[in-house]
Amino acid sequence: MLDSGFRTLMIESFRELYGSAENIRVFRAPGRVNLIGEHTDYNLGFVMPVALDLATYVATAPAADGQLRIYSEHRSEMHQVEAASVATLKPSGSWTDYPLGVAQQVARAGFPVQAANVLIRSTVPEGSGLSSSAALEVSSALAFLNGRAIDPVELARLCQRSEHQFVGIPSGIMDQYVSIFGREHVAVEIDCRSLQHRYVELPSGAALVAVNTMVKHALAGSAYKDRVAECKAAVAALRRHFPAVESLRDVSVAQFRSVESTLPPLLAKRTRHVITEDDRVERFVAARGDLEQMGKLLVESHRSLQHDYEVSCDELDFLVETALAIPGVYGSRMTGGGFGGCTVTMLRPDAFDEFARKTEAAYQSRFRIKPPIYRCVPSAGAGELTDFAGIPPLA
Repeated sequence: MLDSGFRTLMIESFRELYGSAENIRVFRAPGRVNLIGEHTDYNLGFVMPVALDLATYVATAPAADGQLRIYSEHRSEMHQVEAASVATLKPSGSWTDYPLGVAQQVARAGFPVQAANVLIRSTVPEGSGLSSSAALEVSSALAFLNGRAIDPVELARLCQRSEHQFVGIPSGIMDQYVSIFGREHVAVEIDCRSLQHRYVELPSGAALVAVNTMVKHALAGSAYKDRVAECKAAVAALRRHFPAVESLRDVSVAQFRSVESTLPPLLAKRTRHVITEDDRVERFVAARGDLEQMGKLLVESHRSLQHDYEVSCDELDFLVETALAIPGVYGSRMTGGGFGGCTVTMLRPDAFDEFARKTEAAYQSRFRIKPPIYRCVPSAGAGELTDFAGIPPLA
C-alpha cells in the first residue's frame, strides 16, 4: 500500500485505540535487504544494502497524564511507563526493549521524551533478516523526537547505541544507516568507518527477490556475539604482524595470504571471509554492467558465509541451490545476520513468476513450509508521512 494510504489508516487506527486525538503524527522507517557485504559492518568495512518498501510505521500524539504508552498492533500488546522515567529504564528482554531503548538514548542525547500515546504497525516480517529491528528503532526514534531536528548520522548512531547498550546486540551500523539514508531505485554503498556513503544505481535488467526460510534468527541468543569476539581476536593476532591494523577492514587480501598459516584455523576462516567480502563489495560495484559477474559475486559471498563464517543453515543453503538451478537467475545468497532469515536473489525481471513457482514448490516439498517471497523494491529512507510530500527526506 502507498505510504499516503498508510498514513490515513494509521490515524484511523490510532483514534480507535486511544480515542479522539489531535496532533497525530506518523513516521516511517524501512527495512532493508543487503545485496553484498555481510558481517563487514562491525568490522568497519563496506556494505551495500537497499532500503525496502517494507517498513515500520509509528503514529504518536501527546498525552496529558505523564505516561508513555506503546501499543504493538502485531502483538496486540500495550506497554506503559512514566515518560519521566525513560532515562533510568532497564531492559526487560521483550520486544519493548527496542522502542524503549531508543527512547532512553533520545533522552540522553538532550531531547526529553514527552508523554505520548504510540501505535506501531509494521510490514517488515520479524526475524526474516530484513531488519525489522532497525526499522522499529528508527521509526520509534523519529516519533520520540516528534519533529525535533537531529543530524541523520547521529540518529543512526543513537539507534545503534540503543541496540548495543539496551538490547544487548553488538551490531554494526548498516541497518540503521540505510533505513535513514535509503533512496528509491538505488543501493547505498556505506563505508562503516567513515560513515560516508554513495548511491549506486542498479542495472535495469535485474530484479531483486527475498525468500524467507521462516527460520527466525534470534541474534542475541545466537553465534552473532561469538563472531564479533572472533573478529576482535583476529585483529589482535594480525596486529603482531601489522601493528597499524585496527580492524579487519585494514587487512588486504595479500597481507592476509602472507600470514594466513600463522593464525589459528578458526580465526583464519573468519578473517578470510571478512576481507574477501570487503573486496567483493568493491568488485560488485565495479561490475554493474555485467550481470553475470555480479551474480557470481553473490554466490561467492554465500559460499564464504557458509564455509568460512559459518552463519548459514540448511534452509538457506537449499534456497540458494534451488535458485541457481532456475533459468534467468544471476546469483543468490543468504542476506542478513544468518542462522535463518532470508536469501536475496538477483534475476531477470521476466523470470520472477517461474522463480517463485519453483522455489515455493521445492521448499514446501523439502521442509513442509510455504516460504514467503518478497519483491525487493528500493525505497526512500525514513521520515514523516505528511498530507503533501509523503516522506520528506532526513538526508
